[in-house]
Amino acid sequence: MIIVSQVLALVAALLHVYIFLMESLWWERPAARKVFGTSAEEARATKALAFNQGFYNLFLALAVVTGLAFQLAGQLAVGSALVFTGLGSMLLAALVLAISSPEKSAAALKQGTLPLLGLIALALGVVL
Repeated sequence: MIIVSQVLALVAALLHVYIFLMESLWWERPAARKVFGTSAEEARATKALAFNQGFYNLFLALAVVTGLAFQLAGQLAVGSALVFTGLGSMLLAALVLAISSPEKSAAALKQGTLPLLGLIALALGVVL
């Protein structure tokens, strides 16, 4: 079950790196604006906010990847703590999105599903 959790965690981390790219580097591009439902004017006005928010996603991904590296190096306790923290934060961020902007529940579901499954698999892997 640990291997399943590691695969899910890695994919969740990669998704959050992609979100970082869209928010911090590609925010004003038409494709990113379409994903986030913003006009060119809104994207210009919110560029600094999106840039900052993108880095939160990158740092969550880095926490997960660092945890995976510790797990693979045989430090299961440290690695699992980092993976739990990263995935848990991703899941909670998705819940905040769903609660604060119900019209974005589909995005929240996409953002939160992998972390949730990864957390469940990791919990089962640690317990079993």
